[in-house]
Amino acid sequence: MFKKILIANRGEIACRVIRSARKMGIATVAVYSDADAQAQHVKQADEAVHIGESPASESYLVIDKIIDACKQTGAQAVHPGYGFLSERVEFKTRLAEAGIVFIGPGEQAIEAMGDKITSKKIAADAGVTTVPGFMGLIDSAEHAVKIASEIGYPVMIKASAGGGGKGMRIAWNDAEAREGYDRSRSEAQSSFGDDRLFIEKFVTEPRHIEIQILADSFGNTIYLGERECSIQRRNQKVIEEAPSPFLDESTRKRMGEEAVALAKAVNYESAGTVEFIVDKERNFYFLEMNTRLQVEHPVTELITGVDLVEQMISVANGEKLTLKQDDIKLNGWAMESRLYAEDPYRKFLPSIGRLVKYRPPNEVSLVNKVVRNDTGVVEGDEISLYYDPMIAKLCTWSDTREHAIDEMSAALDQFELEGIGHNIPFLSAVMQHDRFISGNITTAFIDEEYPDGFNGVEFDDDSVLKVIAVSLLAYSVEHTRMAASSTATPVSSGPFERVVRINRENHRVTYTANDEGISFALAGDESMQLKSDWAPGDTLIHGKLVTAENNGAAFSAKINATIDGYRIRMGGIDTSTLVLSAAHAELHDLLPEKQAPDTSKYLLCPMPGLLLSLQVAEGDAVEEGQALAIVEAMKMENVLRAEKAGTVKSIRCAEGDSLAVDETIMEFGDE
Repeated sequence: MFKKILIANRGEIACRVIRSARKMGIATVAVYSDADAQAQHVKQADEAVHIGESPASESYLVIDKIIDACKQTGAQAVHPGYGFLSERVEFKTRLAEAGIVFIGPGEQAIEAMGDKITSKKIAADAGVTTVPGFMGLIDSAEHAVKIASEIGYPVMIKASAGGGGKGMRIAWNDAEAREGYDRSRSEAQSSFGDDRLFIEKFVTEPRHIEIQILADSFGNTIYLGERECSIQRRNQKVIEEAPSPFLDESTRKRMGEEAVALAKAVNYESAGTVEFIVDKERNFYFLEMNTRLQVEHPVTELITGVDLVEQMISVANGEKLTLKQDDIKLNGWAMESRLYAEDPYRKFLPSIGRLVKYRPPNEVSLVNKVVRNDTGVVEGDEISLYYDPMIAKLCTWSDTREHAIDEMSAALDQFELEGIGHNIPFLSAVMQHDRFISGNITTAFIDEEYPDGFNGVEFDDDSVLKVIAVSLLAYSVEHTRMAASSTATPVSSGPFERVVRINRENHRVTYTANDEGISFALAGDESMQLKSDWAPGDTLIHGKLVTAENNGAAFSAKINATIDGYRIRMGGIDTSTLVLSAAHAELHDLLPEKQAPDTSKYLLCPMPGLLLSLQVAEGDAVEEGQALAIVEAMKMENVLRAEKAGTVKSIRCAEGDSLAVDETIMEFGDE
């Protein structure tokens, strides 16, 4: 077995590989850029080598620097993780020339499957069902329009060397095909150094389901069930689960066998993933093969008990698979939520900054549940604009899908993350969405259910009661302590009458404090009790709301004191509350509501990023929806459009400028 391996990656995946290597008794070497000098993967590895400046093009993507780091440290093999150099055939070749083992597949598989056009031809020859499309290269926007019209809209324009949702656009008409060609080509060149594109039919009501495979160099290949990856935004996966709630055993078997056939056709070895698009009739079509470890691999590990990283290392060491197809049993259900540095309330735009607070839920591994958090950061670390915005992968497992969802909802409510915008409220909302719970999902789920973006979760009766209970508990405990410290006489436990004000709506309540928490009742309703041992200073409340009808289910909420009340977050809700006397509540009703400033005459940069291009000039008349500027953030190009018709009065920035959030790009005059 290898004595030392180098991980040619960063962040959570580097930490993940280190964990399995350590379990196998293998020493690890980390590489790092300027931005990652204090990163967790650097601290967790046995050795670390600096390889360059912060941009990936000057560090993690420079093959010579990775090879030099191997030679400096005596690393015998390299695990590429995912992204960066993981699917670059040149990297595999150069390592082999230097006598270093690549922990992944051979050159033939990487080269064949890395090119989306070639891979589809090989798949078809291997008897794998493929999507109708044009597998030649598209050489102009007009060529794209011609091919799309022949195939029939809608179509998907995709980068041949693509992955991770980059260089990919859906077009429903000629205009979108032209713009999709330009944006996909530019993104593909920026992300992969390869601007080749192809077009295929876009399957409506599609589900994105992928098959995990394992293969060794002796011709043994198996599949480890499937993962459902249909909850996506801009073709980037957000929530994954295993198995799929949609597949039956017959479809699973056929998909698995086709995935194995494709792997054998390219002499595949190591872990890999064959991705399929599945329509509502369970017809499935080959999408692509990822010749690397997938981001969402933990859900497969949780339902099969197989450590995929350990298997990759063993296969690279020349060992046979010890697993047979009959050994693979799918046990229970697993969920994965990707925590991104992005602001869901601003159309999921990227966010950067320092993790002022980063406190994940406790990881547990019990007979009936698992909570696992794959991450590469700790409190105090900084999320930079140089790399992918994913902060962590929160995973849960239980015996059924319903229970796995419940565990994920609870874990998200316990995840404390401050200092940057993040998508925890949105993930919580999806977990409680009736359509998601039913399993009736497609890749259009987010667009269909949140067409205007995410604006929080509407309160239901249960949520209102929990927010009221949490507010009253915090108020009661704090005021009881304040009263006890200022008088020698016994402090009354109530009953007290108060008004809990939520979103300018008043809820009149009567409450009494007790040793277990509080008992309270809304006007005209029966009494209920919140049992909790919360203490002032705690930013999490764990409690159980008990009524006369039932003993209640345990729940958690994040709570922070504000100037005159509390900020409470749970289940996708983010709200501020006040606990007032009746007289104070009447006065609050008279206060005017603060209005947001009018920014309609300005184009503001919605995210930190680089101004790639300006699409208009001063004095130009613009129409509603017209493209005005393109900003690149975290390797994704974002087209900023006019919200209404007008005239460009002035432009405040130049192409190539680095922009801050809400920085003014241009000002408009009247139409």
